[in-house]
Amino acid sequence: MSVAAVSFRHDLRVTGLVGLAHAFSHFFQLCFAPLFPLIKAELGVSYALLGLLMTLFYGASGLCQTPAGFLVDRFGARPVLLTGLGLLAGAVTAASLAPNFWLLLPLAVLAGIGNSVFHPADLAILTAKIAPTRLGRAYGVHSLAGNLGWAAAPATVIFLSQALDWRTALLAVGLGGLAVTLFLTTQHDTLATEGKGGAKRSGAGASVLLRLPILTCFAFFALLALALIGVQTFGPTTLQKLYPIDVTSAAAALTVFLVASAGGIAVGGVLADRTSQHHLVAIAGMGAAALLMAALSLGALPAPAVGLAMAAAGFAIGITNPSRDMLVRQATPPGASGRVFGFVYSGLDLGSSAAPLLFGWMLDHGLVMQVLLAIALLQAFSILTVLQVRRNAMARAPA
Repeated sequence: MSVAAVSFRHDLRVTGLVGLAHAFSHFFQLCFAPLFPLIKAELGVSYALLGLLMTLFYGASGLCQTPAGFLVDRFGARPVLLTGLGLLAGAVTAASLAPNFWLLLPLAVLAGIGNSVFHPADLAILTAKIAPTRLGRAYGVHSLAGNLGWAAAPATVIFLSQALDWRTALLAVGLGGLAVTLFLTTQHDTLATEGKGGAKRSGAGASVLLRLPILTCFAFFALLALALIGVQTFGPTTLQKLYPIDVTSAAAALTVFLVASAGGIAVGGVLADRTSQHHLVAIAGMGAAALLMAALSLGALPAPAVGLAMAAAGFAIGITNPSRDMLVRQATPPGASGRVFGFVYSGLDLGSSAAPLLFGWMLDHGLVMQVLLAIALLQAFSILTVLQVRRNAMARAPA
């Protein structure tokens, strides 16, 4: 077998294993919400308290992502990844046995801590182990695997809860996650990365996170999450108020947005490996999405065109995903992949936690058109952060 074939098989295996872990992290993010009506009926709690579970989950995940990145740089990505996946799956398993609601709260925190490791650990493994010529596609597969995990969770837990009950559903998926964790422990050579002293070698420690390119990447992810969660949470409601479409059609518009986004990620991975102009891909994708959202906000499109516009916007955003990770990689000093990816991706949790409050307040005050317009503006502002990252990269380049 040629060296090229061996290298390709190695990269395919690394990407597949990391993608499997990422898919399970996203799966667990959405395994509770579909069961809320059943949990509410048995434990007698309000939806507000059930919502607190997710607030604690994402809050813990966001706060712990940067520390998880430091652990990745210090000890290597593999042990951190396995610990996080085991903690996340174990917390879900324990939740199936909780006798009352109040014990679910600390388990949500533990699950969030487990969830915090995936972006710094996964992306550090891919950055260290994948050939540069295939890294864009590896980043794309990583994002796509997460989306597939999101898509699989509701259908899986609803099916299991209907066939059995909500506790057995959580127990089954939790044990499944623990089984995957055990399997990944056998893949030492494939997932192992260098640790022990990475922070020292980079000569930066925590100060690397205060560099302008890194702060700008953090801002990009926060703006991206604000816009994306706005679409996911209140997009169907907003479209139904702006256009003569029913609930089913509005929900279908969101579905095609998400499906098209997955398609965009696949195309974007190939594109990221074929160009060094990753900033142009990100600018074009976010610019196109902003224009489409602005057009939708006017409420003037023909009803059949709403789904097409949402699909095009989803594809435009998806195509930027691999290139945005390449931009972060370019801004990252040697030996600092874990902490940088952990820090900038915590911007996603920040934006995700703020978006429902912002857009919910706007809808409560009758600012319907302004919801989609605000989403368009957030996407447009993200272009400014991309330009700033590019400007800093050019300033560091040798003359």
